[in-house]
Amino acid sequence: MVTTGIRKTGMVKLLAVLTGACASLLAAALPSAANPQLVVDVNSLKVYEQQEIYQKWYPASLTKLMTAYTTFRALKSGQLTLESPVVMTKNAAGEPPSKMFYKPGQAVTLDSALKMLLIKSANDIAVAIGETVAGSEPAFVNLMNSEAKRIGMTSSHFINPNGLPGAGQYTTARDLAVLAITIKREFPQYAPYFAYEGFTTGKKNYPNLNMLIGRFDGADGMKTGFICASGFNQVSSATRNGRAVVSVVLGADSLGGRADESARLLQLGLTSTGVGKPGLTQIAPYGETRDMVADVSKEICNPKAAKIRSENRDEVGRQKLMSPYIHQIDRPLNLVAAGLIPGTEKAGSVKGQTETAQGDVANVPIPVPRPVF
Repeated sequence: MVTTGIRKTGMVKLLAVLTGACASLLAAALPSAANPQLVVDVNSLKVYEQQEIYQKWYPASLTKLMTAYTTFRALKSGQLTLESPVVMTKNAAGEPPSKMFYKPGQAVTLDSALKMLLIKSANDIAVAIGETVAGSEPAFVNLMNSEAKRIGMTSSHFINPNGLPGAGQYTTARDLAVLAITIKREFPQYAPYFAYEGFTTGKKNYPNLNMLIGRFDGADGMKTGFICASGFNQVSSATRNGRAVVSVVLGADSLGGRADESARLLQLGLTSTGVGKPGLTQIAPYGETRDMVADVSKEICNPKAAKIRSENRDEVGRQKLMSPYIHQIDRPLNLVAAGLIPGTEKAGSVKGQTETAQGDVANVPIPVPRPVF
C-alpha cells in the first residue's frame, strides 16, 4: 500500500511537471499579450521600437485618417475645394455619436468638415464627407480600399468612413504607420488639420481628443480612436530639430494610457540614432494570430476596468497623465472656427434638400512624392 501510494504520488508529480511543461510550450506558441505599437522615422523609415505590428486590429476612429487621405486626393485632383459644401444627408445624420448632430439639408464647407472629422471625430461628418467625395458611402469606401492598397497597406480593409465596428473592418499598426507617413509626405499643406488644439462653432468649443497636442514638445498630429473591441488607439506624430517621427499605439487601457505610451515612443524616436534598426519595409510579417482580428472587449469594457479609469482622474474629471514628457496647458486653447455655411441653417438651401432642418460658421500651400512601401 505504501509502495502504491508512492507510485501514485510520483505519478501525480510527473503529470504536474508534464502539464506545466505543456502549458509553457503552449504559452510560448501563443502570441504575446503585448498590444501592437511602433515608432518610425518619417524620412529614413527606421523603426526604433515595434511589437505585434502585423496583428490585425479594429481601427475604430483611426479609420478617419484614411477618410482624410482619400479626401485630400480628391482635393489634389481638383474635384473639390476646401470651400465645397458638405451636405448632411439622412444617411449621414443617422450615424451614432460622436457626431455634430446636424440635420439633413444643413451644410458645412469641406474645410470645416475636416476640422470636425479630425478634432471631434464626428461620425456623421465622416459619412457626409464620403458622400460628397464619391457620391455615396459605398462608393467612398471602395475608394478608401483602393487607395489603401495603392499606398501599400497590405493588411487593411475598411467598411465605412468613420470606423464604427463591423465584420471586415481591420488594419495593423504597420499599415497605420504607412498611412500616417504617406499623409505627412504627400500632403504637408494639410498638416494643420491634425495639429489644431480645438475648434469653436461660436456657440460651443470642441477640444482636440489627442492629448499630446500642445502638451508634448513638437507634437503635430494625428488621430485617436476607441471602441470596446479595439481599446484606446492613437496614431501620433511629432517634429523636433528637423526630425519627424510617427508612433502607433493600439489597445491601450485608457485615454491617459495611450497618451503616455505615445509620448514615450515619440520621445524615443526623436532622441534615438536609428543605428542598427530595421527599416519599415524590411520587417517581414510575423505573429501567430496575424490573420485574426484581435478583440479586447472583455479587458476594456468591464466594470473593473471602468472603475480604474474613473479613479485615474483629477479633481475636475480630467484623465491623469503620468508621462514626464507631457506637460499641462496653462493657457486658453487656440481654437479655429468651424460651423454651418451661413444660409444653410434651414432646409432646401443646398442641392435641393427639402427636409426640415434647424441649427447652429471656418485656410490652409505643394505636395511631395508619396513614399513607396
